[in-house]
Amino acid sequence: MHRMKSDLFASENMAQPATVPGMSLQNAKSVKYVVNGEMHARQGSMIAFRGNLQFERKGQGIGGMLKRAVTGEGLALMAVRGQGEAWFAHEANNCFIVEIEQGDSLTVNGRNVLCFDSTLSYEIKTVKGVGAAGGGLFNSVFSGSGKLAVICEGTPVVIPVTPQQPVCVDTNAVVGWSARLETSINRSQSFGSMVRGGSGEAVQLMLSGEGFVVVRPSELLPQKTSN
Repeated sequence: MHRMKSDLFASENMAQPATVPGMSLQNAKSVKYVVNGEMHARQGSMIAFRGNLQFERKGQGIGGMLKRAVTGEGLALMAVRGQGEAWFAHEANNCFIVEIEQGDSLTVNGRNVLCFDSTLSYEIKTVKGVGAAGGGLFNSVFSGSGKLAVICEGTPVVIPVTPQQPVCVDTNAVVGWSARLETSINRSQSFGSMVRGGSGEAVQLMLSGEGFVVVRPSELLPQKTSN
């Protein structure tokens, strides 16, 4: 194949023929999926495909597993069916593949989900112990057996959680955690301090037990509201 001369065509940038079925990293910013049957991805995340594939919107979830919370939280999904290859990415976020085994359960913020095997069960749940003070936190719980691609702005930090040392995380920075961890709200400043303007770090999610938590090195920017 004739190519123009450019480092754009470096071998590490070239899509290679599929060698394994299912999910693999194309590079740090995108995931390649060899589809033979069905898989699931966030809507709008497909950047290219080849082969015989169909994309079907799953606004209210797949097989009733996605329960859209009353706050409008949720993950808009699509099913990808057929035989072929597809590439997924989201705003040049870093991509990581997590292999979930039978008996495992992983809680992930919906904004950090890119795509996953159809063998995984997926459900939105309210984070226990977190009421309105924590922003009414809803997360996606994955269980079963299969691979899940997670996206993260910047390089994530994985912090071990032990019974002797719980970890407090900013709810806007948390990516996910071991689902077996106990969750609660931690108040790190007094009401008086909050009234006086506070530190901007009034309430965190506390995780306790045995497992890990993943955070990203940035917080959500305030959402713009239309008048």
